[in-house]
Amino acid sequence: MTILQCGSRALDLERVQVMGILNATPDSFSDGGKHFRHHQLSVESALARAAVMLKEGASIIDIGGESTRPGAVRVSLQEELDRVLPVVEAIAKELDVVISVDTSQPELISEAASLGAGMINDVRALCLPGALHAAAESQLPICLMHMKGTPQDMQNAPAYNNIIDEVIAFFDTRIKACAEVGISAERLILDPGFGFAKTLEHNLFLLNRLEQLDRLGYPLLTGTSRKSMIAGVLDREVDKRLSGSLATVAIAVMKGAKIVRVHDVSESVDVVRMTEAVMRESGESDE
Repeated sequence: MTILQCGSRALDLERVQVMGILNATPDSFSDGGKHFRHHQLSVESALARAAVMLKEGASIIDIGGESTRPGAVRVSLQEELDRVLPVVEAIAKELDVVISVDTSQPELISEAASLGAGMINDVRALCLPGALHAAAESQLPICLMHMKGTPQDMQNAPAYNNIIDEVIAFFDTRIKACAEVGISAERLILDPGFGFAKTLEHNLFLLNRLEQLDRLGYPLLTGTSRKSMIAGVLDREVDKRLSGSLATVAIAVMKGAKIVRVHDVSESVDVVRMTEAVMRESGESDE
């Protein structure tokens, strides 16, 4: 049994866990601004949304204060702190759920951990100065995501000779960097970074071969929900991508994902549990 200790809470990764997305941003690609009132973040609205996702079956709430969509503008450290920390504090006090903080900033990593966060989810894989040490001191699990470049330039003609080999090489480098500062292997989760420095073809290729990343021996997290790869296949606007998103969730689970990061929690939980039931099928006859 694989137990991931997330501060005072634990996740059993023998069962796929559903991570609900909570964007404390005005400009995220799908639901930016949803929790803002008169240009100010409403902690009450964010808390209410977290409570709904928990009721729908999410075991992790992932809070982000900086949009990392392609071409997104960087926000100041203070603005990210102001967006995220009040939400972390409120959820930690009110809800029994693992709180993940979607950040690259070492100051936010440390502050969120002190307020009750249980996981760090970093699209920059702890590459910012000070992030490795802040993550090590937090004692929390860390999700390392693959990305080439930055959100501002990552989609400027991304190219790979062999995307699987290059993603694995990237993770090898970051895993070694984590080990050097005392972050144990048991605390690491890997995210191949769908939509981050990848074309539609790269995303489809990677999802279809996700199981090849299993040879690294770490739990995999996937985030495909409502992303442009679905529009690339189905030609759907963001609010019409549920069916495509659910298809990618089912495929990811069948190919080894242990955590799926989603906007539509209730529907995704159903897909995850149904997919798991098929995968557990024993082959025994009813005769």
